[in-house]
Amino acid sequence: MSHQQRPFHSPVTAIHTGLSLDAKLRILSGAAKYDAACTTGGTPRRSRGSDVLHSSGVCHSWSADGRCIALLKVLYSNHCRYDCAYCLNRRSNNHQRASFTPHELAQLTMDFYRRNYIAGLFLSSAVFSSPDDTMERLLETLRLLRRKHAFRGYIHLKIIPGCSAGLLGAAAGLADRMSANIELPTRRGLELLAPEKKEHEILQVFDNFKRQCSGRHQPLGGQPNNLINPAGMSTQMMIGATPDNDLDILRRADLLYRRSGLQRVYYSAYIPVNRDGRLPAPGGPPPLLREHRLYQADWLLRLYRFDLTEILEPHQPHLDSELDPKAAWALRHLELFPLDVNRADQAELLRVPGIGMRSTKRILGARRQTRLRIDNLSRLGVVMKRARYFLHDGRCFPGGLPQREDSIRRAMLSDRQRQAGQQSFDFIPAAADALSARDGEL
Repeated sequence: MSHQQRPFHSPVTAIHTGLSLDAKLRILSGAAKYDAACTTGGTPRRSRGSDVLHSSGVCHSWSADGRCIALLKVLYSNHCRYDCAYCLNRRSNNHQRASFTPHELAQLTMDFYRRNYIAGLFLSSAVFSSPDDTMERLLETLRLLRRKHAFRGYIHLKIIPGCSAGLLGAAAGLADRMSANIELPTRRGLELLAPEKKEHEILQVFDNFKRQCSGRHQPLGGQPNNLINPAGMSTQMMIGATPDNDLDILRRADLLYRRSGLQRVYYSAYIPVNRDGRLPAPGGPPPLLREHRLYQADWLLRLYRFDLTEILEPHQPHLDSELDPKAAWALRHLELFPLDVNRADQAELLRVPGIGMRSTKRILGARRQTRLRIDNLSRLGVVMKRARYFLHDGRCFPGGLPQREDSIRRAMLSDRQRQAGQQSFDFIPAAADALSARDGEL
């Protein structure tokens, strides 16, 4: 019998009863808060605007074009068969459990959507029985939304590792983006903190997705019912729960990008929610700076054509905590600088700290009209506080320092401290750095 025809016998029928819909929403939106909501780019389905709403289940996420949109972000169920050390919903935790029914969740989503509270749904679930049974319930919710309610908003669906390829294919036809949490960057970390989960089952999700969806992405603007997961596949890794170094983390991300055609890797600083001897001692702050640096390194891998060996090496497996990885690379290769902004090609310009992808295009366009001067660059989007040590215009070199790594590093760090107003970067990145991690301009 096919997965569409097989009757579903839920092992969690009892937790569907005895709770109001408001209570379920409160419990299951709180249980979903540690999943990264990602971006929504890539969907051509018509999206409605959204008001800022401070309510259970409504989160705000950035779209690919910079818009802030509202999503209903919930778990289908927080009743889990697994006992992962780091997870709030682990089997051994003694807290209130709840589960929606597909009809309840579909109707709740439509109520929020029609009132213009949300532009879409972010749906995940604990694995309450088998992966296939859990996945079937999620798919039934999506079928009700798309086919019964004609929902044309955005849907991000978390795939349950271990589910069948057929269920994954069905999900690809209903969701705008799919993701599956790889959880931890190495097998040894997974075996330590989540021994009931299998690395090969998690990785199989990405392999199945690539096989089923390769070549089936439709051009944006096509008919919605012909689209196959138009925004692609993403994943999330937890940072700081295990001793894995930055090279381990980026090596896993790089492999997923090259092998599975993954759209994005999201990095999530570990936040302690359980007491467990296998976890780091509670009390320390989340590794937000480390998370931030990993996002910046990820941009270099995906968009700036850096090789992983240019960012980190076995003898240097951690990212520079003081400077972004592009600036750190430039300081290690001062023999390539300063570049003449009027002669450097696109690939060379993209290696200059403070020149991002948009400013590179502007420089190349402006050069076709006139010879550029250093004074012109700020208007083209170049961040001169970083770029001035690595550029000249054939007449003027604005760095004003000898080309030595120690001298330039001190000057760049001094500029950062003035910009941040002496604010500690251990917790809150400076505004320009926070923006760079979101839009990739380094």
